[in-house]
Amino acid sequence: MNGRRILITGAGGFTGRHAVSHFHSAGAEVTAVVRRPPKEPNLFAQGVATYICDLGDRAAVHAMIEAVRPDEVLHLAGRNSVPESWRDPLLYMETNVMATLYLLESLRGRPAGRILVAGSRLKYRPGTVEGPPHPYSLSKTLEELVSLAWGTLFKQPVLLAEPCNLIGPGPSTGFCSLLARHIAMSEAAAGVGEELPPFRLSSRYAQRDFLDVRDAVSAYDVILRRGETGRVYRIDSGKPRRLGDIASELLSRASAPVPMDWGPEDSGPDRDSATAEASGREADAYPAEVGAGVLGWKAEIPPARSLADILDYYRGAGKEG
Repeated sequence: MNGRRILITGAGGFTGRHAVSHFHSAGAEVTAVVRRPPKEPNLFAQGVATYICDLGDRAAVHAMIEAVRPDEVLHLAGRNSVPESWRDPLLYMETNVMATLYLLESLRGRPAGRILVAGSRLKYRPGTVEGPPHPYSLSKTLEELVSLAWGTLFKQPVLLAEPCNLIGPGPSTGFCSLLARHIAMSEAAAGVGEELPPFRLSSRYAQRDFLDVRDAVSAYDVILRRGETGRVYRIDSGKPRRLGDIASELLSRASAPVPMDWGPEDSGPDRDSATAEASGREADAYPAEVGAGVLGWKAEIPPARSLADILDYYRGAGKEG
């Protein structure tokens, strides 16, 4: 990738940090886009350019594209909290839909190599009786539809990627990270004779497909290089696991008692997991999807290593205060 200029939005986020590191290490000229100046010093490696831009500002997005003139774009920016989407649904439309359109419109007419937009497995199929399960799902469905339509209408090389639940070291609000943080804090509390309130797991039987974020980033790389424009690529391990089993594996690594509230014994899958399963079943319905494995990509990092790395990250974060 030497000499290739890639612009990565959402670079300060969980996946974005890993993406910046991956492409920079591969020899690309990386511009990391963040909404505000990073609080952490040396967030990105030396040689990575940082660009401050509010993607909700159409003029600012246009100015950024004119200044950077990227060859490729990896669009990771967006909001992904289901509870927050209920509180402020318009914010999710503005952030996940309109900001994406501002980016695509600013790139229109420019000789960008590829534009890869990160979608979500929690999209829904328009026209179904049930409708979207939450505003977040609606926003990501619309983001995907308008991205593909913009590519078709204006002959832009747009690709879509739909990752499953990403895990790994770094700041994240995902289930594995929240539990690992609770374990690290419980270990620290036990060292001074204290005990934390229990961590509540509402359903130990709900299933999720977990994939290491570093594997997902390598899939983004492969899709940018080999993917077919106008396609949607699923990125997952293909092996869903129960939340209770993941929790037990993390807890087995704890060095102190960890208070837990396991929820009712008969609790079943929540609607999000059912939505993800339905998305997988209707993958060939609307729009057409294909697994990233057809491009020669495969996951390399085993779940045990991912969980160990997450726990090590939060133990280290605790020591750093």
